[in-house]
Amino acid sequence: MELLGIGSRIKHATFGAGVVINVKSDGYEITFIEDGTRKLKLEAELEIIHKTPFSNDLVSLFDVERSITKILQNWMDATEIVPLGDKWKGGKMILEPGKVGLSSKEIPVDTFFHKIVMMRDRLRVMEQKINASELDDETKVDIQQYISRCYGSMTTFNILFKETDHQFKS
Repeated sequence: MELLGIGSRIKHATFGAGVVINVKSDGYEITFIEDGTRKLKLEAELEIIHKTPFSNDLVSLFDVERSITKILQNWMDATEIVPLGDKWKGGKMILEPGKVGLSSKEIPVDTFFHKIVMMRDRLRVMEQKINASELDDETKVDIQQYISRCYGSMTTFNILFKETDHQFKS
């Protein structure tokens, strides 16, 4: 059996169309259009749409992509895709005023979550710009402490994040 290379396009009976993003000794990592990333055994039945030759290169396309994404995020004002927790998808926040007679306000949770993620990303960019600035070390540390306190204040919103490594940490 000849191995598929990274970038090979395939079709699976259950998961549909996909692309091989990594090859390991025990199987393929395949990103499917409809079903996300799955790991399948090397002997899985796959219809080959386009075959990319297998390479013994130890660095996968996935690893390269992840590294480039991290580098770009560190040096640009680029935001990563941060998933909302599944239980909050399609939900809404209802703000009830304390005064009688005033109407309530509804906000989609996704909209609120997006604004929180944007704030987190802007705090990170500010942190990077401060660290790269020509300010003296004492001033940098002082400003850094304020940013850390901001992160600490935002931990309340960690319940909205699907993955813990995207959450705020003080």
